[in-house]
Amino acid sequence: MRDLAHWKGCPAPEPVRMEGRYVLLEPYDRAGHLSALWNDAFGGMAINPLLKYFSQDDFSGIEDFDTWLSTVQRKSGWVTEVFRDKATGKVVGMANYMRADAANGVVEVGGVAHGSAMARSPLSTEVHYLMAKHVFEDLGYRRYEWKCHSENQASRTTAARMGFTFEGIFRQHMVSKGGNRDTAWFSIIDREWPLIRSAFERWLSPENFDHGGRQKRRLEEIRAELAQEEPR
Repeated sequence: MRDLAHWKGCPAPEPVRMEGRYVLLEPYDRAGHLSALWNDAFGGMAINPLLKYFSQDDFSGIEDFDTWLSTVQRKSGWVTEVFRDKATGKVVGMANYMRADAANGVVEVGGVAHGSAMARSPLSTEVHYLMAKHVFEDLGYRRYEWKCHSENQASRTTAARMGFTFEGIFRQHMVSKGGNRDTAWFSIIDREWPLIRSAFERWLSPENFDHGGRQKRRLEEIRAELAQEEPR
């Protein structure tokens, strides 16, 4: 654990552009991204089943989506990052830095929505590598959180694959879509990041993919191997 005797907090996350090998992350711009998210990334009204576990009500159209996204940015301080596939140039998803507690060095990644074009590709892995790297290495945060509906098994699986540690269930945490939501909490803390970063980088290396673009080694396998190599 780092020495906190002279801790002064962290800067709040701000919109930022990040570039990886496979994906670009761009600060949300309504004029440039709203239609692309709604139509290209999320397939119009197909967004509602995709965002089944989000707490907001189903959208009746792009206007509702626009209002919701604008509101969470303005009132809740979400910092929306939009994902663009470098190979195709298309917008493929989004995520947000949210609930930043800059004084204590804690921030959450949430409102995560991967469009179908991200499935079975390195894009989603690289997105979360870049977002976590920015939090820990550029902004100096101590804790990076991932929370989801306890019934959202896909989100829980993704969090664990990315290296987040499951911390438990907050029972009756929220009222969501007219029902109860128990929330699963996950986190990465700063002392864990170097190993997690190394695993991400080895997995994302071109040498980890065959000619068909299939992974040779799983991210969890690489991370476990690196953990075994750490001095005890």
